[in-house]
Amino acid sequence: MTKTINFAKFSSVKIGGEFEVYIIDSVDSDFDGVVIGGANNLLLSPNPPKMAMLGKNFDYIKFDNDVLEIGAATKSAKIYNFAKQNDLANFEFLKNIPGTLGGLIKMNAGLCGLSISDSLIDVRLKSGWVNKEKLNFTYRKSEIYETIFAARFQISKGFSKERADEFTQKRANQPKGASFGSCFVNPQGNFAGKLIEDAGLKDYAIGGAKFSEQHANFLINFNNASFDDAISLIKLAQKEVFEKFGVELKTEVVVL
Repeated sequence: MTKTINFAKFSSVKIGGEFEVYIIDSVDSDFDGVVIGGANNLLLSPNPPKMAMLGKNFDYIKFDNDVLEIGAATKSAKIYNFAKQNDLANFEFLKNIPGTLGGLIKMNAGLCGLSISDSLIDVRLKSGWVNKEKLNFTYRKSEIYETIFAARFQISKGFSKERADEFTQKRANQPKGASFGSCFVNPQGNFAGKLIEDAGLKDYAIGGAKFSEQHANFLINFNNASFDDAISLIKLAQKEVFEKFGVELKTEVVVL
């Protein structure tokens, strides 16, 4: 089964054309292309590889004895609301991070020192359940190179509305508009936004894409930006920051 998706509407940065996407309904699927989630940190070229998405079978949350099992197609907002309704701790930051669980785990998404992997037990891959320790989670990264179907988490009681409000406040000053969220991973001991700003690229535009005047690590599609506009801006920032400061900026954005 396939579905036609217009990525200019579907992706968070609103860049991309219409493409057929295969829907995966079973762990036993033999799809050999790229599996995407909610396209919140995805930049799609005019000629992307074969793509697939998980079907509705992987959109679920359930208690399994003493663990919480969540399907990889489940959206962060649904997980946050479930945690709030069931008084579960450690999911408060998801209120402010868009995406589906598979993508959140793949990039080890987080906020304010917290990461999705903190209370993670194991991940369901095609080969079976794989313990977190074997997947080498680091800052905004994991060593998972295959499709994620589900994950299990330790259950801790005590949802904190105060923490949720604190996370919301910290995100309140982030730029509005079509973007990926953070464009680059913060280098160790530094901030990507400050490096881009110090390189003179804050509010700098190429075509319809620019680095936000509010926070330079946000690439904003402010005027029907093309793939070329966005990728040129990304490469320019990497070049200027490396030449001026000797720091290699790595994208948080996945480029297809």
